[in-house]
Amino acid sequence: MSNYILEEKEGFTVLGIGVELKSDYTDFVGINKEKSDFWQAIQENGQLDTLKNLATNDYIFAVNEAVNNKMMHYAGVMTTATLPEATRIIQFPKGKYLVVKGEANTAEELSNQLTGIAFGQALAEVTDYAYVGGPNTTVEMGERNGLVFGEMWIPVVQK
Repeated sequence: MSNYILEEKEGFTVLGIGVELKSDYTDFVGINKEKSDFWQAIQENGQLDTLKNLATNDYIFAVNEAVNNKMMHYAGVMTTATLPEATRIIQFPKGKYLVVKGEANTAEELSNQLTGIAFGQALAEVTDYAYVGGPNTTVEMGERNGLVFGEMWIPVVQK
């Protein structure tokens, strides 16, 4: 049974505070540690709360994007507002998205789980569509029954 779907989405914008990931793109342990350290830092310094206060919904976005040949990772929210400390306004295109749903004990576990399923399984199984780059995101949508739930959204194009 598949735990992903293809879904049409309107274009949307995420305001993000980010960090360049320095680990090699194949070093999953290093990348995950950098992401974890980043999230801990923005929770402790209040930047995540500042973003949440501007949000138009309760979703928290963990965005991955290649910018100027750098691997970037952002914490973001949907908003029309801006912040001086924001790193980037991230445009997600209108179109088809591979959507992987899941739940886990923590937001970090959820992100790792969804990323593994999306890039390790789902994209390989969706033979009529391909990911050709652009931002992708894990969306923390809330909590239920003590678990964090959410989705990973990856823009895809028809082959």
